[in-house]
Amino acid sequence: MGGPGDPPEGTPEGAPGGGEEEYRSVVFDESFVRAARLQEFSAQERIGDHAPAVRRRPQMRRGLSRQALILVLLIAVAFGTAIYMGVRHPYQTPAAKNPEPLRMTVIPLAPQSAVPGSTDIASLYAHSPADQFRIGAEGITLPASRRTAHFSDSQVVTALTTAKDYLVESSLDPDVLTGGATRSVRIRLDPQQLDQFDQSFERPTADGRHAPTGWLVRFDPNQAELADSKIRVQGTLSAAETDSDTLEVSADHTFVYALRPTGSDEKAKASLFTVRRELHFRFDRDDLRMHQTELVVSYVQAGPLACAEDATNHLRPLLAGETARAGGPAGTDPYATGSATSLCGSLAASAQPKL
Repeated sequence: MGGPGDPPEGTPEGAPGGGEEEYRSVVFDESFVRAARLQEFSAQERIGDHAPAVRRRPQMRRGLSRQALILVLLIAVAFGTAIYMGVRHPYQTPAAKNPEPLRMTVIPLAPQSAVPGSTDIASLYAHSPADQFRIGAEGITLPASRRTAHFSDSQVVTALTTAKDYLVESSLDPDVLTGGATRSVRIRLDPQQLDQFDQSFERPTADGRHAPTGWLVRFDPNQAELADSKIRVQGTLSAAETDSDTLEVSADHTFVYALRPTGSDEKAKASLFTVRRELHFRFDRDDLRMHQTELVVSYVQAGPLACAEDATNHLRPLLAGETARAGGPAGTDPYATGSATSLCGSLAASAQPKL
């Protein structure tokens, strides 16, 4: 008769070493039991309402959860991107460029006869080529802006507007024209040009670099004053990209002023004085951001002036009834250095009012 743990029929023939020997290779260690997905309820738990004999055990979580792992990866990617952008960002840093010194030319235009004058200023303008010119800043019009390969519409507009502001301050401000004020013009310039600007007014020199009349329009306050604040203006502005970091604006404007002798009353005859200014402005990205400019070329023709007069520091207009004195600019030595060639032209009769 078999033992209590044996089958009724006894151990089957051929079974090696008893029934338990068949499962001897299977080891139910503690880790195996803890990893089981099914767990038998206790006797107390099975007393409940037909509770099943087993329950599913919650799966043990090892290591980081999926959400935590994703968060860590996102933080790592963001941190790496920040480092990369700090070291090698996609925007090219423009190479530092020092502004060129302003090159300037001021050419006096001498009248061929006596300067026409009248107490009726409106009649002076009506009988001159400036009859259809606009008044003041309205005559400095901005063209339709077009973006360039490396500059947006707004940047082009900023360049054009800054150039216009410079023209207004340096050609139309009464304090600049006759009072010797310079600050409103100075603050429009790139800071690296300020030394040249200051030297031009502290030590004016006819060297093509340091003439105040190359930077702005101003009359000798001891000789002439404005007879009418409504200055006539006509001209053009245009913008173009010279390289990926530079915009240039070209300005070509004619300004017509009504002048009378300093200290005279309104009954004194007034005359017209014409200044044509061709200016070239340059803008880098810092200039655009600060609404400042580099003035690189200034070409000025002004008259009626006497060629013998020095137009470096102030313009000394010939007024109503005056004629150009005999003589012209001193001879120029082509072998000498440090001075510019003196130039003088004739003011065409058609540029004067026909009274």
